Amino acid sequence: MLVLSGLDPSGGAGIQADIQAITSLGCHPLPILTCLTVQDTRNVYSAEAIDPELIRKQLDCIAGDAPIHAVKTGALGSAAVVDVLVEFLGKYPDVPVITDPVIKAAGGGDLADENILASMKERLFPLAEMITPNGLELALLGESDDPDEAAARLIANGCASVLVTGGHGTGIHLTNTLYNHLSTPMSWDIERIGGEYHGTGCTLAAAIAAGRAQGLSARAAISQAQNYVHRTILHALEVGKGQPVPDRGILWER
Repeated sequence: MLVLSGLDPSGGAGIQADIQAITSLGCHPLPILTCLTVQDTRNVYSAEAIDPELIRKQLDCIAGDAPIHAVKTGALGSAAVVDVLVEFLGKYPDVPVITDPVIKAAGGGDLADENILASMKERLFPLAEMITPNGLELALLGESDDPDEAAARLIANGCASVLVTGGHGTGIHLTNTLYNHLSTPMSWDIERIGGEYHGTGCTLAAAIAAGRAQGLSARAAISQAQNYVHRTILHALEVGKGQPVPDRGILWER
């Protein structure tokens, strides 16, 4: 499966998180770097996009050689990269696309500017089977602090479904909520493990995409991904001085 994301030198998030999660769940990742970051387990300090023409060549090259069963996107680096990706995805309308709309690092550092956000909302989201914002990203993208209203706006503007992740909330349970064209959203409650972890959003979206690549339904892929992320957090690694990193190298049994 194809995965496009940025490089996190701490190994906690981004393309390494995607590769580890996808591999652990039994898929083969086809990774394309979209941006390079100056980042540790505490924050993102700067980011620089990869040349979009290089990404275009990589996409065409790999697509001519290997089948693509799903696509996962993370930080995309620039609006020009989004444009290249949208053009490519137009050739594969039946391939499920899971988009993690990475905007800010947990420490507050920016990973997307207004041009990237506008391009994602207008061009990428309508091609995605599912987007996976956290609560803060949902409010920004949907232009409302009310989750139901924000998700409804995104769906009205072309999103097929919105999985709002609850990792940045509080309380005993973490709730992930799936909005789509049905009248009632579907929610999953998971035991919350104290604190925040570096790269859980990347891990969840990549794991969902892996499930879809293997033929699971969207709901089954979400359930498997949530169980997987929960286990990675239970075995989280103290890599640096900031947030712990999920141990995505754990053996996964279906």
